[in-house]
Amino acid sequence: MAASVSTHVSAIQAKFKVLQKTEFRGETTLYVERTEIKDLARFCRDTLGFAFLVDLSGVDNFGQEPRFEVVYELYHFEQGLHLRLKISVSEDELEVPTVSDIWATADWHEREAYDMYGIKFAGHPDLTRILMWEGYPFYPLRKDFPLAGRPSEMPDVAFSKAAPLAGGPFVTVPSSATTKDREPRSREIE
Repeated sequence: MAASVSTHVSAIQAKFKVLQKTEFRGETTLYVERTEIKDLARFCRDTLGFAFLVDLSGVDNFGQEPRFEVVYELYHFEQGLHLRLKISVSEDELEVPTVSDIWATADWHEREAYDMYGIKFAGHPDLTRILMWEGYPFYPLRKDFPLAGRPSEMPDVAFSKAAPLAGGPFVTVPSSATTKDREPRSREIE
């Protein structure tokens, strides 16, 4: 008989301090200590069989402390189980241990969380920006980042004025046409 998520959660609770457990619509989330995430991740992979890190993302809870969260979405192939782990990260201590040595897919996910939120991953082999250019001083997915962006004075690298989006080739056009015809990259610039 295949184990359930609750069996795995019990094994985790016996070995690690779980700060909070929530269940919503059949999904289980465990809030754990930031300092234990690396050992817990290895335990989930090696002992419990969660061989795949589906996603790793950041969350900005602007106005709360701790401000940030890092969310780990795990999957168990043989049993078809999902498990979510969350850790809190204070704005004063924006560094968590990398899990890129446990799940290779964490490499790019951690780089994206660093690039968009400024969360650093200690021990990451190449923690460089992945979407924004090196030297860009801001983190665009933080909730205090202005929706219109910030001016850039780097004309060789990026726009020095607001990016021209209205009617451009990368803006979808509302219509009753098929997805292929609405797809921005399939249209010629008018």
